[in-house]
Amino acid sequence: MPIAQPGNNQGGVGVPQGPDQWFRALPIITQYWFGATMLVTLSVNFGILSGYQILWDWESIKSRFELWRILTPFCYAGPFEFSTLIGCYMQVQFSKQYEAGGPFNTGAGGGTADYAFCMIFGTLMMLISYPFLGGLLGLPPVFCRNMSYYVLYIWSKRNPTANANIWGFPIQAIYLPFAYLAMTVFMGSSYMDMLHGIAIGHLYYFMVDVIPVVYGRDILKTPMFLIDYFGVGEYRPPAAGGGGFQAAGGAARAPPAARAGGGGGHTWGSGGQRLGTQ
Repeated sequence: MPIAQPGNNQGGVGVPQGPDQWFRALPIITQYWFGATMLVTLSVNFGILSGYQILWDWESIKSRFELWRILTPFCYAGPFEFSTLIGCYMQVQFSKQYEAGGPFNTGAGGGTADYAFCMIFGTLMMLISYPFLGGLLGLPPVFCRNMSYYVLYIWSKRNPTANANIWGFPIQAIYLPFAYLAMTVFMGSSYMDMLHGIAIGHLYYFMVDVIPVVYGRDILKTPMFLIDYFGVGEYRPPAAGGGGFQAAGGAARAPPAARAGGGGGHTWGSGGQRLGTQ
């Protein structure tokens, strides 16, 4: 799997220096998703859990009440292989860029609550569509890579004119998911899970951006319990000793509606900051 090359990080200014600082600097949803992916993937590879225990299996959920199977399929990146390492890297980069860059505003000012709702929607749609598409497309009952390309596709629609590059070749963000797909097909690797994620991503984009503009109706709205928890705008963890969770509300950043055109300069794989954004 090809990966995007890092851009110039301006001497590494502001980039966390250690793994723990880097992990803590990730946006909250990306941090928890990546942390869970590491936990589940390592547990399976070290034999703490069996691979079957983390797969999506509706019969096990229904008959044995194994509710963890709703989430663990999205947190298993694969066996100890180089491609798995690259997949984890891409998962973090895709999720971080979209979460920190300003998700589609579905009620929380384009903030963390909107991204959490986006992930919930993608999870439900992948689980609902799997019984119909699993056999047809030969999809495995794990969805980590599906979700990564779901997020990438939505980011590309949110920032269509943003600049990215693959192996040093510049490309506009709107074409990035299809460039990855084409290169995966060319390399002879499996790509049906990518198609699944891109298709669900297009459904989300159509419902949050096309329908409101064309028909003047908001189909998807971030639930109030997510807004109550994360606040409006970007979530900020409480200061040490603050006690409990608190959200930053609108003061965290202005709603990023003006970013819909994507004028920034995103380079996938850069360090701890996004470069060239306005």
